[in-house]
Parts: sequence; structure tokens; C-alpha cells
Amino acid sequence: MSFPWLTVLMVVPLVGAVLVAALPRSRPALAKWTALGVSLVSLGISLGVLSQFDLDSGSFQLTEQHEWIEQLGVHYALGVDGIGLTLILMTTILVPIVIVAGWNDADDARWSVGTFFALMLALEGLVIGVFAATDVFLFYVLFEAALVPAYFLIGGYGGARRSYAALKFLMFSLAGGLLMLASVIGMWVISSSQGDPSFLLADMKDLSIGTVEGRWLFLGFFIAFAVKAPMVPLHTWLPDAASAATPGTSVLLVSVLDKLGTFGMIRFCLGLFPEASEWASPVVITLAVISILYGALLAIGQDHMMRLIAFTSVSHFGFIVLGIFALTSQSASGSTFYMFNHGLSTAALFLIAGFLIQRRGSARISDFGGVQKIAPITAGLFLIAGLASLSLPGLSTFVGEFLVLAGTFTRSTTAAVFATLGIVLAALYILLMYQRTMTGPLREDNRGITDMVPREIVAIAPVVVLLIGFGLFPQPILDVVNPAVSETLDHVQVGDPEPKTPSFPIAEGSSK
Repeated sequence: MSFPWLTVLMVVPLVGAVLVAALPRSRPALAKWTALGVSLVSLGISLGVLSQFDLDSGSFQLTEQHEWIEQLGVHYALGVDGIGLTLILMTTILVPIVIVAGWNDADDARWSVGTFFALMLALEGLVIGVFAATDVFLFYVLFEAALVPAYFLIGGYGGARRSYAALKFLMFSLAGGLLMLASVIGMWVISSSQGDPSFLLADMKDLSIGTVEGRWLFLGFFIAFAVKAPMVPLHTWLPDAASAATPGTSVLLVSVLDKLGTFGMIRFCLGLFPEASEWASPVVITLAVISILYGALLAIGQDHMMRLIAFTSVSHFGFIVLGIFALTSQSASGSTFYMFNHGLSTAALFLIAGFLIQRRGSARISDFGGVQKIAPITAGLFLIAGLASLSLPGLSTFVGEFLVLAGTFTRSTTAAVFATLGIVLAALYILLMYQRTMTGPLREDNRGITDMVPREIVAIAPVVVLLIGFGLFPQPILDVVNPAVSETLDHVQVGDPEPKTPSFPIAEGSSK
């Protein structure tokens, strides 16, 4: 029997969460160091998974399968392709960064420090399980279970409106989850009618599903994923949660947990319902473009720093969904690469904004000004994170966004043109935020702001290195992603359209 890499990768942070939660409340430093150690072990195991991964294969690898509920055809089944592996790597990279950056975030909370970091590790383990699940029922259970630590991280350690934000997040997510459960049950009924019931993803892909039934089942999955994504008009929980939660929790929500939505669209909407996905693509593309522009416009009008960053993510997720449902190899590869890069750039923005808010005692952009004069390192790293968010060429976010737009252009020129306006708006909301907070005369109220300390620099530095490194050389990630993208689109049975290039008549007698 081969080594169960994925089970170990999922179980290590879950066991670590139990261990950290059990530590004495009187020893918060021990809880912090233990949580950091567990997260680094998880990162090391994920790199071990990468070392075992065959880059030339688009199929599921490192698979594990055991019967769980025999009567229902439920299995404990795990496996990763390039898409799932990329997002697992992103998760294991970000969790230790969040722990280091949020080292003191729970010191004054009503709940214990150990519980705070235990919830982070629990969320990490559950999310890894979601990215690796190849049984639909197992996916659903882990998908819903991930809500629990996220809910308590928001409600137990956030700001003044944390209870409202946590409840709103939970209600939106549970409503979407109930729709997905109805579709999961529907899939099981169809599976039972065509032989022995099975929730295995490979078996469900082979089911014969009627056109009408497939489209209804697709909607149940898609709406649940659109809540997580978050897409307009199901996005309203995100700004409230991001502004009420601690900066580290906001990173885990937006950079990690929300990726379950876009990942689910690729894995299950396209994987289980190829006909319905192609049928729905014009409407989904329209909603994605609306999300891009609406999120960007709302970001421009925000004075609360955390809400502004949250609305930028609504816009960015619009690009990701656009790339998925444009159904081209370039756009789909770009979407997966975009998910990875968005996780990094948004993490840097949330964390640095959190450092500023903690020092100033205010999240209002209008309360800042001239900070670069007294905190040049903070200003410089904030600028890099902002430029990554607006996809400046030379940074890794540009590669993903360019691939999404290039692939979309061959499928829908109109959608690509309108989506491109989001780049212009991104420059506005990022540069305006930077100008208002960092440049100009130093306000008297800001003289107490100090520059980032070594611990904070250590937390942000890996993100900056990865954003620049993969911006200059993105091929390592694309080599992991592309085979899985090709196999997914082959299953949907769509090919890349011919490039839309003008043809010019050649004058008679001219050389060819």
C-alpha cells in the first residue's frame, strides 16, 4: 500500500488543532509556537506531495479509496490533480504566514489564544480535505464542516459587529449548502436507478442524466459555489465579514475559503454537468462581468480599508469565474493561476492594512495620510501588494489575468472588452487608496504610527517573493495546472475557438 500522503496532509493540522486547543490557557506563547510548528509541518508535507506528483498527467494522483457507508455508496476517497494541488499549496503557504502576522491578534480577545490558532489549523485541515475529496458526499460534508471554524473565527475574535457578520456569513453559506445537498441527493437517486449507488466522482461522471434534470442539478451546485465565490448578487456577506474579522481571519476567508467556490465550479459544475455548464455559460459570463465592474466601482467609493479590499475581491473573483465559464484552455489555466495569485496578493493587502489599522486605531482611509514619511517599509510593501492586486506586468497576478482575458476574447469579445474595464478601475481604487494613506503631508494624528517590525516583515516577505518570482517565471505553476485543465475541458467536450483575427484580401499580383 502506498503512503497516504493526502490523509496525512489533512489530518496533521486537524490533530494539531486539537493539541493546541488542549494547551493550558495560561501559556499562550506555547499555543502560538505549536500552531506555527504544525502549519510548517503541513507545508513540508504539501511539498512532499508535490514531489510525488506527475506533472505530465491530468488525472487524479495519490488516490486513496475506502468504503465508508456501503449502503449509500459513500467512500472515503481522496486524490489530487494539478488544480487541487495548486490550491492545497496556496493554503499551506498562507496559514503559517497568517499565524506569524496575527501573532498578537487574539491576546485581548474574550476567548483563549489557543482556541484562535486551533480554529485556524482546523480550517486548514478541512479545506485541504475539500480540495482533495473525490467522493461527492465526502466533499459536501467537508465543504459544510469548514463553515464551523470560520464562523467562530469571525464571531469570537472580530470587531464590534462580529456577531452580525458571523451570522450573516453562516446564513448565506448554509442556504447555498442546502441547495447543493438537494442536488447531491438528486445525483444519488439517479445513480441508484442506474445500478449500484455510488458517490464517487468518477462514477457520477459516467451517469446518464437528462438535459432538464442535469440543468436543475447544476443550479443547486452552482448557487452554493456562487455564494462562496462570492458573485454578485450573493456577495453581500463578504464586506461585513472582512471588516469585522481579524486581518488573519479575513485572509483565510477570502484567500482560502472562498476558493472552494471557484474550485467547486471547475470540479463539479464542469465535471458532473458538462452540458448544463455550456448551456449556462452565457448567463454566468454576464454575471461574472457584472461582478468585475460592480465590485470595482464599489471599491472606489469605500472609505473603510478592509471593506475596500473585500470589494476588490468581488471584482477579482469575477475574473476567475469568467475564465472558468469561457471554456477555453487559456482562460481556465488563467483562472486557476489567478486563484493562486489572488490568494497571495489579497493576503498581503489584508495583513498590511491590519498592521496600519492596529497602529492608527482606525480603519478609515480618510484618517491616514503621509504614512510613507514615517513608515517607509510598510509603504513600500503596501505598494507592491497593491500593484499586484491591479495586475501590474512583472507580477504573477498579471499572468493569470492576461490568460483569462485572452482566452475569453476568443469565446466572447464583448465580455472580454467589458472585463478589461475592470483593470482600469482597479488602477483607480488601488492607487487612490495608496495616495490617500501613504502620500501627502503627514497628519498630526498619524505621528504615532511605527514601521513594520521584523516579525511582520518576515510574514509578508514570502508573499512578495512569490508574487515577483512567479510574475517573472510562471511556468512551474502552469506546468502543474495545464494537464488537469485540458482533461477537464475534454470532458466538457469544448475546444478552443479559432483566434479572432481579421483577414485581409491579398492584392492580385502581390508577393505571398
